[in-house]
Amino acid sequence: MNVDRFTREHEAEWEELEQLVTAAKTRPERLGAASVRRMGTLYRRAAADLATARRGLPGEPVVARLESLVGRARNLVYDADPRRESIVQFFATGYWRRVRERPRLLLLAALLMAVPAVLAFVWAGHDPGGASGLVPSAFRSAGEPHRSGHNLGVSGGDSAALASQIMTNNIRVTLTAFAGGITAGAATVVILLYNGVLLGVVGALATHAGSGSRFVELVVAHGVLELSCIAVGGMAGLRLATAVVAPGRAPRSVAIAAEARRTVELALGTAPWLVVAGLTEGFITPAGYGLVTNTVIGVSLGAVFWGLVLWRGRAHRERGAAHQAQIGVDARLAELAG
Repeated sequence: MNVDRFTREHEAEWEELEQLVTAAKTRPERLGAASVRRMGTLYRRAAADLATARRGLPGEPVVARLESLVGRARNLVYDADPRRESIVQFFATGYWRRVRERPRLLLLAALLMAVPAVLAFVWAGHDPGGASGLVPSAFRSAGEPHRSGHNLGVSGGDSAALASQIMTNNIRVTLTAFAGGITAGAATVVILLYNGVLLGVVGALATHAGSGSRFVELVVAHGVLELSCIAVGGMAGLRLATAVVAPGRAPRSVAIAAEARRTVELALGTAPWLVVAGLTEGFITPAGYGLVTNTVIGVSLGAVFWGLVLWRGRAHRERGAAHQAQIGVDARLAELAG
């Protein structure tokens, strides 16, 4: 299906419906009988268009535009309050649907960290002296030899303070990646590239110093989940950037508003997982449990997160099928009315 042709064929009716919904606000009776009937007809046609777009144009901005338009019109046509997703429903399914919605952008965000990490690792391995100047002072100890058999020497009280500091930093970095989309994605891309380069350089310096396994031990427990969250933040930022740069035929303000709402949902859903990563980094990592234990913990946390993406994200398709069935009924009513 060609998105431009599809939009061109139905644009006039969508704009007419948008005008009627805007004029009605929350009171459709102010439109008059003829306009109310016209809005009902246009709503059902737009609902049928949405069903078609979801099947043939998944991930295109036109789908988000139609979802917003049909949702607003439906509340007026059926005189019902907007259906709000409960907090439990959001964290059980809604968040995971959002993460899974744009797999290509999610992959791009991951690559924007992974590729620089590999390149930086190779470069720092060949030029550790030059690479050490790129690393913040807090990470330079990674390039120093470490005696095995010792934890980090952090007390319980210090661990709590460290966990709080780490959680704040992780949330700040990820939320900046989310919000960076409003800069047409420039800030988001910079954050992803920087985190990838930092990871690669620090890993290379630790390996050069003979502490490669120790570096993995210190990173893996929290790092798998933390990097997953940053990738989701990057994906959300890139989604917002697409609305800024290429809103399609929808007004830029409408496209940005639709993606901004989804970005906020992704940020709220990711925050608890950043807390888990921060607690792991503050309490588990300094305890010196060893490489094997930390690897098991890190891989397990990552598996839980991405397992939920695959499992709970799929629930969207099941609920979407029921919603499309309702849309099909509405479309059939439109045919009968015509």
